[in-house]
Amino acid sequence: IVSAAAYTWRLVSAFSTLPLERATSALSRYSTAAQRHRFSGSVVSVMAQNCKPSMQYREFGSTGMRVSVLGFGGSPLGDVFGETPLEEKIRAVHAAVDAGINYFDTSPFYGLGKAEEVLGKALAGIPRDQYYIGTKVGRYGEHEFDFSAGRVRMSINTSLERLGVTYLDVVLCHDIEFGSIDQVVSETIPTLVELKKEGKIRHIGFSGLPLDIFPKVLSQTNEVDVVLSYCHYALCDETLHDIVPFLQEKNVAIVNASPLSMGLLTQRGPPTWHPAPQELKEACARAAKECADAGVDIADIALSYACAYDKVATTLVGMRTVDEVERNIRAALSVPDTAAVARVKSAIGACAGMTWPSGNPGAR
Repeated sequence: IVSAAAYTWRLVSAFSTLPLERATSALSRYSTAAQRHRFSGSVVSVMAQNCKPSMQYREFGSTGMRVSVLGFGGSPLGDVFGETPLEEKIRAVHAAVDAGINYFDTSPFYGLGKAEEVLGKALAGIPRDQYYIGTKVGRYGEHEFDFSAGRVRMSINTSLERLGVTYLDVVLCHDIEFGSIDQVVSETIPTLVELKKEGKIRHIGFSGLPLDIFPKVLSQTNEVDVVLSYCHYALCDETLHDIVPFLQEKNVAIVNASPLSMGLLTQRGPPTWHPAPQELKEACARAAKECADAGVDIADIALSYACAYDKVATTLVGMRTVDEVERNIRAALSVPDTAAVARVKSAIGACAGMTWPSGNPGAR
C-alpha cells in the first residue's frame, strides 16, 4: 500500500538507471496500470493490484554466479523459427532483463551469427553486471562442425565482436556428439582454458543430446564448469535425473534446455522434421488434447514443472516477443498443477523416456 507520491517516486527511482528507450518502454507499462487508480490523497493498493511474481535465482554450480531459474534461449533471435522484426526482438530482451532474467544463451549456429548480433544490439547500454552471456563453439551450420583449436579461437573473437562485450561468461562446446570426444577433451577444452587465462571467457562447458557424453567427458577432465542437456528433463522424459548425482559430484552447473521437448509438449505440436519416434509424438498429442479439454495449456504445465526442478540451475526457453517473455515468466514461476501434471504423465504412459539418435556414435 503506497501513496501517490511514494508510488511516483518509486517509478522514477527504478527507471532512472535504465537506458532511455528501455525506461520509456517500461514506464509506459506501469503508467497504463497507474491510470486505473484514483490518486486522491488516500492510499491505494497499487502493489497488490499489479503484483507480479518475483524472479527466483539459483547457484550456478561452483562458478559463483546466481542465475534466474528461467533462462533466455536465444535461437529465435536468429529467426530460426520464422522472421520477427528486430525492434520486437530487442523489446523482448529488454522485457526479460526488466523482469529479472539474467542468463542469456546463444550460439554462432543460431541464424548463422544473427542471434548473437541481435542479442548484442539488445544488451548494448545495459550494465554488464546485470546479465550473463553463454555462447558456444564447434557448431556453425546444420552439418558444419569444427572443434579445432584454430576455429575455436576465431569463433570466440567473432562472438565477442557480435555481442559487443569484452568477455563471455560461459562458453559451451556445442553438440559434441557430432564431433570427436577425444578432440573435445584433448584440443577444444584446453584451448578454452587458454582463452580463460587470457580473460576472454570465464567458464567452460559442453552440450549435447545423448546423456552418455557427460560421464565420458567429465571422467577425463576437471576443467568443465557447466553442462547443458536438452529434452531430458521434461514431462515426457526425466532421464536427466538419473545422472544428476554424478554431475553434482563433479560440481558442475546444470542447464536444462527445451523443457517443451522441441515442440512435443505444445498445443500446435512439433515441427514436421522432429526426430522423435511416432509413438512418442502421438502420446504427447494425446496429452496436449487432454490438457486443452481441461482448459489448460500443456506448454505452461511443462514449463512450470521443469523450472520447479531445483537440481537444475536454469531452464532455457526460446523467446522472441514481449508476450512470449511475459507468458513464460508466469508459467516458470507458478506452482506446478499436480492434477495437470498427472494427466499429462498418464497420457504419455509407457512412452516416457523415449529419445532419438543424435550425432556420430562411432566418434564417441
